[in-house]
Amino acid sequence: MPTTQQLQDFTQQVRRDILRMVHAVNSGHPGGSLGCAEFFTCLYQEIMDYSTDFDMNGKNEDMFFLSNGHISPVYYSVLSRSGFFPVEELATFRKLDSRLQGHPTTHEHLPGIRIASGSLGQGMSVAIGAAEAKKLNGDDKIVYSLHGDGELQEGQIWEATMYASAKKVDNLISTVDVNEKQIDGTTDQVLAMGSLKAKFEAFGWDVLEVKEGNNVEAVLAGLKEAKSRTGKGKPVCILLYTEMGNGVDFMMHTHAWHGKAPNDEQLATALDQNPATLGDY
Repeated sequence: MPTTQQLQDFTQQVRRDILRMVHAVNSGHPGGSLGCAEFFTCLYQEIMDYSTDFDMNGKNEDMFFLSNGHISPVYYSVLSRSGFFPVEELATFRKLDSRLQGHPTTHEHLPGIRIASGSLGQGMSVAIGAAEAKKLNGDDKIVYSLHGDGELQEGQIWEATMYASAKKVDNLISTVDVNEKQIDGTTDQVLAMGSLKAKFEAFGWDVLEVKEGNNVEAVLAGLKEAKSRTGKGKPVCILLYTEMGNGVDFMMHTHAWHGKAPNDEQLATALDQNPATLGDY
């Protein structure tokens, strides 16, 4: 198992990858990607049981579905650095004929990608279907999904949430990135949702909160705790409290970098704050 320092080093390199990818094409979503770097690192470097010999069925291995597909830079970085495809391919992000589209798609057959995502609200339904398929096939592995808190303003999320508890889909762990920001402002300004914990509990889920979502030790402990709660009759929700733009001082505490790429000077500043640990692509 990787040490805490190794996880932190991996996360720091992922931040560099994110910044360099979106800068190169002046396009993409760095804010949420940076905020979820610790989550993806812990999930793929320690928690999930998976094979890099990828197939779409995912039999006898854990599966992950990214619902808020616009944070593809962090997903691509971690997939490549976990062995799914060459790290050098990150340089093709959002370019013509690239397998690394702005929002993940399946027709390019990029290893690690199981659904096209980016149309918000749909990922939980897909994850529930995969989790039920595992039960039908006698497969005891776990299905994970990730969602943005702004995404929870989509009605389909709550239909799926209701279904998962009613059908006791207890091999599902759905994480919500609670950064309280979305493209047009704070989530409270756009559409206040009240207590997410109370909502998920009211819908019959087992809910745990990770207050330090940008601390690898806290994230790792939260994921391990969530895993221990599976198989007990309820789907599990992790409310992961993160900072959009984490690790880059001028991108934090604002929604402005939800979908905005840094210029040359800003990139240099951001990279200075995150020195290379594993080597750039």
